[in-house]
Amino acid sequence: MSDHLHVQTGDTVTPVSDTEPKEPGTSLADLMGRLGEDVSALVTTQLQIAKVELKQEATQGAKSAGLLGGGAFAGYIAVLLLSFALAWGISDALDHHHPWAGFLIVGIIWAVAAAVLASTGKKKLDEVNGPEATAAELQADKNLAQDLRS
Repeated sequence: MSDHLHVQTGDTVTPVSDTEPKEPGTSLADLMGRLGEDVSALVTTQLQIAKVELKQEATQGAKSAGLLGGGAFAGYIAVLLLSFALAWGISDALDHHHPWAGFLIVGIIWAVAAAVLASTGKKKLDEVNGPEATAAELQADKNLAQDLRS
């Protein structure tokens, strides 16, 4: 190990003693003040970086939500048109004697699909209990606050 550290300033490298201060005339109060300023500047910089990152994430999230909405709308139109095509195909298969029958059959298929999805969704929603741990913690805090007042 080396007995001395070296500090590069510009093009020159000057040795620094391990025990000698870099700025011998600076008081501890000045050094602590600088430390506070440096920490404050660091926190401010980190907050600015976090704001920029959050803004970028929000923008990306909004664009993604727009794309999802567009995809959902396009999917809806596709399902609608395919349903009409299926209904007309069924009507053609029935030799046009009952054109309404194709639409009735497709409507029943969609009604069954809607019922199954709604039932499954309700069962899954009933399984959601909410933030039980948080609610219990809040109740405990409330009880503690009431006990302290008594």
